[in-house]
Amino acid sequence: MISTMQLKVAMPFATDNNIARFVQPLNDTCDEFSITTSQCQAVFLAQITVESGSLRYVREIADGSAYEDRTDLGNTQTGDGRRFPGRGLGQVTGRRNYTVCGLALGLDLVAQPELLEQPGPAARSAGWYWHTRNLSVVADAGRFGTACRLWNGGFNGLDERIISYLNARRALGIT
Repeated sequence: MISTMQLKVAMPFATDNNIARFVQPLNDTCDEFSITTSQCQAVFLAQITVESGSLRYVREIADGSAYEDRTDLGNTQTGDGRRFPGRGLGQVTGRRNYTVCGLALGLDLVAQPELLEQPGPAARSAGWYWHTRNLSVVADAGRFGTACRLWNGGFNGLDERIISYLNARRALGIT
């Protein structure tokens, strides 16, 4: 169980209000998706800290137009880019990912993509993404760089991810 104080240490730039909004959904997500070891939780928190700007953004800042016609994301209909921008703590992006994530979570994210802006679904979508990439095994093996690459397809924001990981390790008492 991640406490409010641990979340404050792990995400020093998160507001008290956002920590209060997300602490329970994050704990529920960790339980649901078996993100249970301190090492897994530290890696998970590092990823969502960067992706969400320390719990500030559950919707991508950009308008999504850059994703228009991105068939690799399943954006095949006019307006899909703007309709399915990055949302949730892990920034689920594109019609295909919204569809698959929604099926896994029991939510109609195609009809109601804004559900990923609510604390519970926002956290659960990040847990779903973590689970689909088998990141608990990677994290428990101490392969932080591999976890970053599997999370975002490369090493975008690696310096920030490392700092966030070190903060989360300290918060969770990992030496």
